[in-house]
Amino acid sequence: MKNSHKFKPAMLSLAISTALLTGAVVAQETPVSDDNSVEVIAVSGIRGSLIRAQAVKQDNASIVEALSAEDIGKLPDSSIAESLSRLPGLSGERVGGRTSGISVRGFKEDFTGTSLNGRELIGIGDNRGVEYDLYPSEIMTGATIYKTTDASLMVQGIGGTVDLQTVRPLQAQETLTLNGNYEISGSNADNPEFDNKGHRLSLSFVEKFADDTIGLAVALATSESPNNQRKYGVWGYSENDAGQITPSGLDTQAISTVLKRDTVSAVLQFRPTDNLDIIVDALNIDYSDSGVIRGFIEPFNATNVSGSGINTTGTQVGVNPVLRTDPAQKDGDLKVYGLNLNYHVNDNWSVEFDLANSKSTKRDLRGESYAGLARNGALTSDEFGTRTFEMSADGVYFTNSSGLDAFSDPAALQLAGPQEWGGGLANLASQFETDVLKANGDPYSYFNAQDGFLNYADFSEKLTTVKFEVVGLLEGDFFTKVTAGVNLSDRYKDKENKGFFATADDYPYSSAIPTAYLYKGLADLTWAGLGYVVAYDGFAPYNDGTYTLNDAGLLEPDRLGDTYKVDEEVTTLYVKADFETEVAGFPVMGNLGLQYVKTDQSSSGYTGVVGANFAVCDADNNQQIDTDCETTLGTTYNHVLPSINLSVEVADNKFLRVAANKTISRARIDQMKASGFVKFDQNIDLIAIPNSQAAVTEYGSPWSKFAGNPLLKPLESNNFDVSFENYFEEEGYISLAVFYKDLVNWTRDGNLMINFRNDETNNGADYFIPGFHDREVTNSGLYGPANVQYNAGDTVTPPDFGTFSYFEDGLTGTVKGAELTANIPMNVLSDALDGFGIAASATILSAELEDGSPIPGQSDKTYSLTAYYAMGGFEVRVAGTDRSSYSTYQRGGSNKIETATRNGVTLVDAQISYDFEDSDVDYLNGLRVSLQGTNLTDVDEETVDDNGIVTLRRQFGPSYMLNFNYSFY
Repeated sequence: MKNSHKFKPAMLSLAISTALLTGAVVAQETPVSDDNSVEVIAVSGIRGSLIRAQAVKQDNASIVEALSAEDIGKLPDSSIAESLSRLPGLSGERVGGRTSGISVRGFKEDFTGTSLNGRELIGIGDNRGVEYDLYPSEIMTGATIYKTTDASLMVQGIGGTVDLQTVRPLQAQETLTLNGNYEISGSNADNPEFDNKGHRLSLSFVEKFADDTIGLAVALATSESPNNQRKYGVWGYSENDAGQITPSGLDTQAISTVLKRDTVSAVLQFRPTDNLDIIVDALNIDYSDSGVIRGFIEPFNATNVSGSGINTTGTQVGVNPVLRTDPAQKDGDLKVYGLNLNYHVNDNWSVEFDLANSKSTKRDLRGESYAGLARNGALTSDEFGTRTFEMSADGVYFTNSSGLDAFSDPAALQLAGPQEWGGGLANLASQFETDVLKANGDPYSYFNAQDGFLNYADFSEKLTTVKFEVVGLLEGDFFTKVTAGVNLSDRYKDKENKGFFATADDYPYSSAIPTAYLYKGLADLTWAGLGYVVAYDGFAPYNDGTYTLNDAGLLEPDRLGDTYKVDEEVTTLYVKADFETEVAGFPVMGNLGLQYVKTDQSSSGYTGVVGANFAVCDADNNQQIDTDCETTLGTTYNHVLPSINLSVEVADNKFLRVAANKTISRARIDQMKASGFVKFDQNIDLIAIPNSQAAVTEYGSPWSKFAGNPLLKPLESNNFDVSFENYFEEEGYISLAVFYKDLVNWTRDGNLMINFRNDETNNGADYFIPGFHDREVTNSGLYGPANVQYNAGDTVTPPDFGTFSYFEDGLTGTVKGAELTANIPMNVLSDALDGFGIAASATILSAELEDGSPIPGQSDKTYSLTAYYAMGGFEVRVAGTDRSSYSTYQRGGSNKIETATRNGVTLVDAQISYDFEDSDVDYLNGLRVSLQGTNLTDVDEETVDDNGIVTLRRQFGPSYMLNFNYSFY
């Protein structure tokens, strides 16, 4: 029988590892008992955090990374996302200027499992991935990132698993801590109704009662954080016959938002006997991220263009901009409740019962209010403005303008839609019929009736998990422990995509923006060469009834086709055996195990199609969705997931680890939806494409069809990892890990050319509607990419053919990678360098999917470097992270998911702090003051097209935070 542990880490590492795993924050002399009793001095600050993280990594049979309370609780990051993004093999993705998403080994958070104290965690996003910036640093005591898995790990993903941890009060020290933070953004708000200042406050305590049999830990946190952005965007770029490139349309805005977040975390632990441990925990997060997106959106036409390629100058002509004021309000909440019972039947056997329930809701609301020179149709082309511009790979910048003074004059600016964007109102044409004539002599119609849009999506998700587990210690010569259990998971997620067309009550006329709407001051767009513009409350015309609203859900098929429900029931049976032995004198430990996973999944939704009455799925005009548009589909499948982890101590505190396993990540929620739609683009140049498959293949089509796939199987990977780790000091180690992932199933995009007059994928349906899908020519000329001649009065009909897009299983690929990590205290080189240290890592990836598409979240190269000095309560650190370009996806138009390619980014943060724990002044003991700056090098977030030209740029500027942390005891 082998009962002794084969690893012999330093006593300090062992002691601090125990403190971390139990949630304790040790700040005093702590006796540790082993074969020989020793006294250990716990180290605080960044050095203590590195020691704790190192101990967790060293003692784990799997390949892991770790964060301790020093990394999260005392580092004044606004959330755990910033802390996680600095770890080896992890990369942060900014959303709205804040690090929110985390990729593990090149896999976006949707393909990485996230758990809270071992339980699967849901977010408040569109998909499975957790929005890590939702979780304030103050409520966490640690995090462990599993890069390899074992059979007892219930939350898994192809990228890995991130397990967040909260305190266990009976294992923690009693404390009462107050934390205050003052935040200021380095970028002033370009919108006059916002500023650049924020704050965070938190109060946390841990108390024990009844002879330390009852423990209570509570953390309360509130924050208000500003975010000011400058957004440059285009609809795309086009090339003229001379090879000169200019934008197709502009989308340039000043964005100001404020994130407000209130968090309550509570943990009650009851240990009536040494054999029974009961833990009840609850987490509630309410948040709001609201503000305004204000700027210009417009088509772009140029003349007098000189230069070549992307380096051009010229004049934008026919300038009739839409000043869009988009008030945004995102509100959500997350509630997590859990009960854990652990009972030791005897010295060798224990049972565990765990029950958890999570619920989240979110409404993502964005209004659109349009203003301009006049309502579209009221002006002739010679009344529009002009702008001169310069074009480069960074995009377009305007150097001068004329005829556009109204945009800074609230008395001249009109509250109406300047562009003819009302085509979606076709089935309500009679509502907008009028005898009032446009400048060209034709009457106004529904095409001229869109003055705004109210766009929102409601999300809700619920997850219930139940686990029963048995653990037994074995008295064999090889196997030392067995773990077996069953885990049941029931998940529900839905999305309702809603929207309303807005028309001002003075249609078909227009009037100046009411004085009551106006803010004091103008919005600043001079940074784009667009001057100052009127700032007003975009919600005001919705709230006071100035806008008449029409439900877009019955007018836009893609909106109904993005409304759905997804259900999943997962049953997991698992068994794991731990072993310890010696091979050729080398201590060997590890585990092997198996999971059997049964999944029952289904989705219900709608197929959005415009009917003969121009309405979507409302043939009887009763404002209700027709039952024949409803669709439901589901399937079941099973997986067997083996795993083995092997760790060999090849020399004192030097380990060779080998792991092999099969993992799955379930398909994205938005890809599993049963919903779909048939869409038609009203652009006459697309309608004029010749009616042949060859022409559609070359030029495209106004027709498109899309559908999700509830039958998608999980993404699946066979993984192999090798790691060598050399722990040469309590706070020093180097490691090299290489890994290989054989992706045997990945979701791919399917495309099929279909006939929209006889759709073979939908029982031969004919989607063409006369008077809606054709257009009457108003001006004679050449139309479409094939330059087809049409005369005034001709009817242009679309081609019959177009593309059906869907998702399917079967894509394969490989991911190869290497991670090099070094944590080096500089006193190993010289005693004079005591207190100095560096923590560095490099991750190199090579991924290849068989169709050439990228893996979302994968950067080929990621680097991280933290340099620090810590001595006598004083601490300074500088941290830099660098990741190369990567593919991702984001919320796009009509609340749908779209892909994007982001440029590489290098971020630099710094912190200086002082801890008064050794102060001679009693009331200063327990005080820690720190100053932190993030994004100090003012790095932008950029998306580029295939030609390397910026299509989207977001500028955030740096942020600075002054933090006070005071522990009363």
